[in-house]
Amino acid sequence: MTFKIPALAVTALLGTTVMAAAASDCVDPIKVGVLHSLSGTMAISETTLKDTMELLIENQNAAGGLLGCEIEAVVVDPASDWPLFAEKARELLTVSEVDVIFGSWTSVSRKSALPVLEELNGLMFYPVQYEGEESSRNVFYTGAAPNQQAIPATDYFLEELGVEKFALLGTDYVYPRTTNNILEAYLIDKGIAPEDIFVNYTPFGQSDWATIVADVVALGADGKQVGVISTINGDANIGFYKELAAAGISADDIPVVAFSVGEEELSGLDTSNLVGHLAAWNYFQSAESELNDEWVAAWKAKMGEDRVTNDPMEAHYIGFNMWVNAVTDAGTTDVDAVREAMYGQEFPNLTGGTAVMLPNNHLAKPVLIGEITADGQFDIISQTTEVPGDAWTDYLPESAALVSDWQTLGCGMYNTETETCVQLTSNY
Repeated sequence: MTFKIPALAVTALLGTTVMAAAASDCVDPIKVGVLHSLSGTMAISETTLKDTMELLIENQNAAGGLLGCEIEAVVVDPASDWPLFAEKARELLTVSEVDVIFGSWTSVSRKSALPVLEELNGLMFYPVQYEGEESSRNVFYTGAAPNQQAIPATDYFLEELGVEKFALLGTDYVYPRTTNNILEAYLIDKGIAPEDIFVNYTPFGQSDWATIVADVVALGADGKQVGVISTINGDANIGFYKELAAAGISADDIPVVAFSVGEEELSGLDTSNLVGHLAAWNYFQSAESELNDEWVAAWKAKMGEDRVTNDPMEAHYIGFNMWVNAVTDAGTTDVDAVREAMYGQEFPNLTGGTAVMLPNNHLAKPVLIGEITADGQFDIISQTTEVPGDAWTDYLPESAALVSDWQTLGCGMYNTETETCVQLTSNY
């Protein structure tokens, strides 16, 4: 495995400096595509990731660039329009001729871009938790798989909070639906009766939550403890949490654990009535480590004291630094060479441990559960050691026999029972 500790402190936090090649004359810059929504319903979450990439690239250039070249950020706005992610990915790869893409938030946007990435052999780093049930050789998944977020959060509800009835509330697209399919199977396996699981989906941008919140409250009419597992995405979270507060529901009454609400989303809310509700991620700004202190200080120095950090930012921080090291190791930005150099890469995460890139294009990362505090931050109440990301869940029959191993098996959908590769392209 390749483990490189940056030689410079804060600068290295924002862009790996260690093994940058000696300066040489570069005819063209190395181009990094940034594919994040800067408008529409997902801008509340994705704009910060664009800012993160620009800051990482700026500091990498200040530290000497990459292979003796400047790095240029090529930013596009797919505008929370899912088909537009495919168009913009194609534009980045064929018109701008970028060497790599960092981008997407929702799974529907990622799946929109996947056929283009695989057709053109592009490489994308995807920084957000997702539902699994996918493995593409052209994507490195630096956010959480279900076993690194959804399953541990559900276990916390069951074991620590004694939740007996579950409301699975999600935005109506592939990530919430697939995640909730996994969680329903998992809960039933844990002895929760199907009638004690309430599932509801709402459109992007949903604003009227009164009926749904009333339904959740009614679920506990028999006195059993109810908990909400939220896969609500984007600005719909604002209305959901406001309705909880308006209904007088506290975390003691009905705890909520969210998978898509972090510091950035809370920065636009009055959190005084949300204290005690939960989120599950692999990073919080409140993590106690020297590296995180430096990262937060550097971010605020650049962006302003009011700007917060969050989990997908850390995923881009890890992914970008691993990519820089892989390019340095390979001596080229060629996608096939960089992909091979990515396997086994290690880089310090911001919570005090080490992220490792696995043969299934996923990271080993810790799982953290945080309680919302009155200042819009999270009090970390649970943290594991690094958990290896699993592309295929054990809790759906169609996935239990599948493994992903691009390094040795050259297959992302390998059936361990038949010992055959089901297919090489992703299941879009």
